[in-house]
Amino acid sequence: MIRLSNLHKAFGSQTVLNDLSLEIPAGQITAIIGPSGEGKSVLIKHMIGLMRPDSGQIEVDGEDILNVRRSRLNQIREKFGMLFQNAALFDSMNVFENVAFPLQEKTDLPKDEIRRRVISALEDVGLKNVEQKFTDELSGGMKKRVGLARALLLKPKIILFDEPTTGLDPIIKRAIHQLIKETHTKFGFTAVIVSHEIPEIFDIAQNVAMLFRGKILQFGSAEDIKNSDHPVVKQFVSGSLDGPIQMV
Repeated sequence: MIRLSNLHKAFGSQTVLNDLSLEIPAGQITAIIGPSGEGKSVLIKHMIGLMRPDSGQIEVDGEDILNVRRSRLNQIREKFGMLFQNAALFDSMNVFENVAFPLQEKTDLPKDEIRRRVISALEDVGLKNVEQKFTDELSGGMKKRVGLARALLLKPKIILFDEPTTGLDPIIKRAIHQLIKETHTKFGFTAVIVSHEIPEIFDIAQNVAMLFRGKILQFGSAEDIKNSDHPVVKQFVSGSLDGPIQMV
């Protein structure tokens, strides 16, 4: 479980997180939604310790990650996998080398075992016979799949998805969402997804948090948020041009 308590983060005069509190349930898919520029990506970077708040507390499985030694923080980070917007693949490496990278860096496994695990991870995301391809030979959807295979490789307890379907066409977006849902069912990790894909994200998320003006405006089941009576949440979910979000 991830618990964020009273987080505050500002960049100069701009406050991004404003006394924000949120609890991410273990073993479930939680989506974070909200208007552009509200700090959703900043929020998930705090969860893994890539950013530190100006004040507040971040707990992962009951441990405050802001008050541990660097070596312990690195151990806690091993619980996490992350899929960035652009999949963060290395252009100079082929698919096999990209996916194998975490195992080569963090383990002493023999080459044959690394190869077996990489091929298995690629198959888990629906990719076969692509190991020798380079990133410029891959479609946007394939890059996301390769990034997910790499994120799954070390069997993390938690995977953070930072806008995993950005820049993809509607058919590929649905395929990636379905892939996230299927891999979650198979491996049981805790998933946190930053997304603008409304209403599609409600089909895979069990919980949804609405981030607005630095706070979690509402948190609940996907059904609760989809049918919310809160004027800002209702406007954002419906995509209406009229309403309180225009005052931002």
